[in-house]
Amino acid sequence: MSEQQVEKVLMLEAQSIWKKIQKPFTILITLSALLVGGWFAYNQYVVKPKEDKAAEAIYKLQELFSKDSSNLVINGDNVSGAKGALYIIKTYSGTKAANLANYYAGISYLKMKDFTNAIKYLKEFSTDAKQVQMAAYTALGHACSESGKKEEAVSYYTKAGTLFEKDEFNSAENLFLAAALLETMSKPKEALELYKKIKAKYPNTDKGYQVDKYIYKLSNEKNDFSIN
Repeated sequence: MSEQQVEKVLMLEAQSIWKKIQKPFTILITLSALLVGGWFAYNQYVVKPKEDKAAEAIYKLQELFSKDSSNLVINGDNVSGAKGALYIIKTYSGTKAANLANYYAGISYLKMKDFTNAIKYLKEFSTDAKQVQMAAYTALGHACSESGKKEEAVSYYTKAGTLFEKDEFNSAENLFLAAALLETMSKPKEALELYKKIKAKYPNTDKGYQVDKYIYKLSNEKNDFSIN
């Protein structure tokens, strides 16, 4: 078979293959275009307007939060027309504003000593801003501790204490809260580890200066074989 004949055979085979896949390929391209166009349209005409409205609502909510008006933060203010956190969470679900509203609601419930709802909404909040996430974990630690959920409280205090180590003061404070709580749970070894961590990593903080006595106490605790 000559080179020209080989090329002709290959061309015929290629044409045959193309005829077989042309229709499904065209359908695939069409569907892809529709999906891309649909995604763009959804973001442009649904997501973006929703985010814009939510951003406007959260701006007014932030003003209430800055005034420390916990009840108004949660339920809104009829006088000013500001929507509450619960309204924003429900109406603008999935937006950045709704996520932030969970934080405002959780902190406000904590201030009102409604620890169940504080835990509920703070658990729904997350952010890449480490200092804010640290504050949320600390608040969750407080709410869980007040609710008698000591294991969870220790977990959140520890998360807060190890999330953003550049904030030495708050890192040490949270680790100290976790260690102190572990002592009340009769877990001196775990508490001692955290006290030592504070001493090693944050010696120049308030808790870093105070922690020696706690390390000494737990390192020299009397037992049944101690001599009086």
